[in-house]
Parts: sequence; C-alpha cells; structure tokens
Amino acid sequence: MPEQPDELKKLVAVATDLGLSVKLRAQAINLIGNIGTYDTLRILLDLVANEQLTKGERELALKHAGKIIKSSR
Repeated sequence: MPEQPDELKKLVAVATDLGLSVKLRAQAINLIGNIGTYDTLRILLDLVANEQLTKGERELALKHAGKIIKSSR
C-alpha cells in the first residue's frame, strides 16, 4: 500500500486499538469511511477481515466499503 497520510495512519491506529472503547473505534471507522478513497477502501476491507474487532465494527467497515464501491461506478 502506498504511504498513508499521518492522519489516516492515526485513524487506523485508533480503529484497531483494542484498549479503546468500541464507541471510539467506531467513530474512527466512520471517519475513515467518510474519506472515501481507494486507499480507504482497502483499509476498510482490512478492518472487515480483522477478527479481533467486534461484529458491529466489522459490519460498519463493510458498510462504508460498500458505499465507496457504489460511488465509483
């Protein structure tokens, strides 16, 4: 993956930090999804595949990934 901007790296770190609350991680996933680029699509799919995240977080990442795919048509 190409080099990610620092802000995106920080959001990914928050989204995957199991020491943080689910609510805070979900907010980070929402922010990543709102960026809506190809790079964020790949990040969101990585989050979907992360079995350490809750089912809800993974579904949220999948929802945002789907929106990016639909918008690219």
